[in-house]
Amino acid sequence: MWRPRFLAAAGAAVVLTASLTSCSTGSTEAKEQPAPERGSKAEEGALPTTVKHVFGETTIEAEPKRVVTLGWSDQDFVLALGVVPVAVNKVIWGGNENGSTDWFDQELERIGGEAPVQYDGSTAAPVDDIAKLDPDLILAANSGVTKAEYAKLSKIAPVVAYPGAPWTTDWQDSLKLIGQALGRPKLAAEKLAKTQDVLAQAQQDHPELVGTTVLFAGISTADLSKIDYLTSHDTRMKVLEQVGLVNAPVVKKMAGDSTAFYESVSAERADTLASDVAILMPYEEPTEAEYIKQVEGDALISKIPAVTRGAWWTGGAPRTMLSLSAPSPLSLPWAMDNVIPEIAAAAKKSG
Repeated sequence: MWRPRFLAAAGAAVVLTASLTSCSTGSTEAKEQPAPERGSKAEEGALPTTVKHVFGETTIEAEPKRVVTLGWSDQDFVLALGVVPVAVNKVIWGGNENGSTDWFDQELERIGGEAPVQYDGSTAAPVDDIAKLDPDLILAANSGVTKAEYAKLSKIAPVVAYPGAPWTTDWQDSLKLIGQALGRPKLAAEKLAKTQDVLAQAQQDHPELVGTTVLFAGISTADLSKIDYLTSHDTRMKVLEQVGLVNAPVVKKMAGDSTAFYESVSAERADTLASDVAILMPYEEPTEAEYIKQVEGDALISKIPAVTRGAWWTGGAPRTMLSLSAPSPLSLPWAMDNVIPEIAAAAKKSG
């Protein structure tokens, strides 16, 4: 089963559908979808290449010209490397009026490409519709594609899946993997260095966050009986750790040897979830004021130490946290400007 992204990642999953729609009213027929414009070319000697991933190895013989992305944030990496994908995930939670993100759209405009076809809202990889697009590369670097789906998709075009566990590929590995598959490893390395510089600058701008412990969790307004906390395997936690924050010791203890990106704990244990600062996100989309009222008014959830001290943040508007939930060379600069300052402000209330 195609596993939706953990809802606390962005309040709702960015998922796929068997019904394809374009950003406007475009058709899914391959003949009506011309090869997209690109802002870069494959590097000399970079292709053919063989990419290793969880399901084995995939060989890309020549420069891909019709790329379909299935991963959580794969479209950002493709575009950051100068390739406009043929089809991408529609951004349902946190997206703009185009079903996209501002950072993707800005880069698309800079490159001068056409808006790609979008998938919208299913729980299974739309194999038949992808086949109609006649892709020459399918990317699922940060996804939950199953072995059975991988086998079906591989009959259509070369498929690059995730290198480890589903949904846990960090942005650095995604960039390297996709850079190799597109024949742009040197460009990928340059993007990696520039993005790391952005993270380093954020840490320099907020030295108070270095060593600060954080509890990052999802709490549904419809079910306040449990708390879904992020482990250090989660891509968001990895980014926060890269700017100096530390996953709370109690989280590491509870997670133990788990390789999942999140685990759950009863709200009855809320008072044991000690951290300097907490980031608590709803699965639904209440207003920030409504969510604060529910969290701080609940008899159990309000006992989370950081909540008791007022040292917590809701994640702001959906778009705000999406920039961290789906980290990429396009979204991370935005996140450093809009997310990190909010966490720093909450941390200052810890005393």
